[in-house]
Amino acid sequence: MSATGIEFRKLTHLDWEDISQIYKEGLSTGIASFETGIPSWRQWDKAHDDQCRLVVTLNGQIIAYSALRKVSNRPQFSGVAEMRIYVSAAYRGISIGTKLLEQTIRISESLGYWTLQVSIFKENKIAINLHKKVGFKEVGVCEKIAKRGNDWYDVVFLERRSLVIGVD
Repeated sequence: MSATGIEFRKLTHLDWEDISQIYKEGLSTGIASFETGIPSWRQWDKAHDDQCRLVVTLNGQIIAYSALRKVSNRPQFSGVAEMRIYVSAAYRGISIGTKLLEQTIRISESLGYWTLQVSIFKENKIAINLHKKVGFKEVGVCEKIAKRGNDWYDVVFLERRSLVIGVD
């Protein structure tokens, strides 16, 4: 399988069923999120920047999505966001994640974001390497930051500083 023929478009409320299923696949890995359930559309919509939400489609089917979540409502941090990206299990390993991250970065910069951040379970080496591939740098490890079930987990904190926004 290849990434040929994929298309990017803005994520809308009509995509919620598909993206919530992709999110559910991520949750089932045990190393994609500390969340244990799927939020409602209203909760998800309120938490994410409505200007920087993308889906990837292949033959009309949604196979991945990304979104940004502002880290603060204070104006000093207006250009800083947390990155969210999920790829359907059937489409991992064929560069969908790389292409989606690159597209999301381009859009985020056009919207004035100068720093994208992500915290990833230490065990999720594939996601860590994916983010490093597109310019994220590891800035630290938060040890035993939270529990999932009865187990404590460490997360690797990465960030990507724009080369075109906030460079003054």
